Amino acid sequence: MLISRAPDIPTSEITDETLYTNRREFLMAAGAGLAAMGGLLPAGAQRPGPRLDRDDDKLTPYEDVTGYNNFYEFGADKDDPARNATRFRTHPWKVEVTGEVERPATYDIDDLLQPFEVVERVYRHRCVEAWSMVIPWMGVPLGKVIGRLVPTSKARFVEFTTLLDPQQMPGQRSNVLDWPYVEGLRMDEARHPLALLVTGLYGKPLPNQNGAPLRLVAPWKYGFKGGKSIVRIRFTEHQPRTTWNDAAPSEYGFYGNVNPDVDHPRWSQARERRVGEFFKRKTLPFNGYADQVASLYAGMDLRRNF
Repeated sequence: MLISRAPDIPTSEITDETLYTNRREFLMAAGAGLAAMGGLLPAGAQRPGPRLDRDDDKLTPYEDVTGYNNFYEFGADKDDPARNATRFRTHPWKVEVTGEVERPATYDIDDLLQPFEVVERVYRHRCVEAWSMVIPWMGVPLGKVIGRLVPTSKARFVEFTTLLDPQQMPGQRSNVLDWPYVEGLRMDEARHPLALLVTGLYGKPLPNQNGAPLRLVAPWKYGFKGGKSIVRIRFTEHQPRTTWNDAAPSEYGFYGNVNPDVDHPRWSQARERRVGEFFKRKTLPFNGYADQVASLYAGMDLRRNF
């Protein structure tokens, strides 16, 4: 598993996708503790995330991960983001931190993330449209960043806002959604070890069409919960209004947890199609991460709080 700061990785150490897959399978089979790119896990550290723990969890090819995207800021069709985001400027990049927090400021992305090691985590990614992928993400645990920012006792939710720039993001010139894109997590969700601020995938910097330079991944939730190209993080006492929940509240709940027993109004969520495969597979509760996250929702009606 990778533990290394992205800027420290030489180009010569970036692995071809085919070799990456083969090497990862070898390392997992051997139970290796070495990082995929030459680093070591810190003493006493646990592995940063679940391995490929199902026989049919094969990594989705890089070309599919980067060519089949939901990123409405660059267009509503799946191939629009890859086509329209090629000239998107991601450097320099600032992130504003506001609200119920002791260290509010506008941070350069490197200053915000630099104190923390970048980890690699292979997560299942499930879209509300009933397709899925398996992606090797690189990033910083969100909980570590939150801890550094020191939320106040009033902070119960964290809100994430995407860049608003219609000149660079042609999808924002339409009224398909109310821009900018906003998403949010409850504080205990945001602090959960699985939640990740992502800066790369497949050992490479995050492509523009996948949410560069900074996006959210919470793998037990549908993909719409993962805000992309984040420019603002706000800590708040009250549940934030989020873009898709405002646009279609009967289809997109605030929580967005993967639940095969709660159908989308226009299709079943009981099964999904892995990108690149023909046959559908059974959808797992919490996208297969129930053992890690189900306790966050103990006592909640998950049909009502969908």
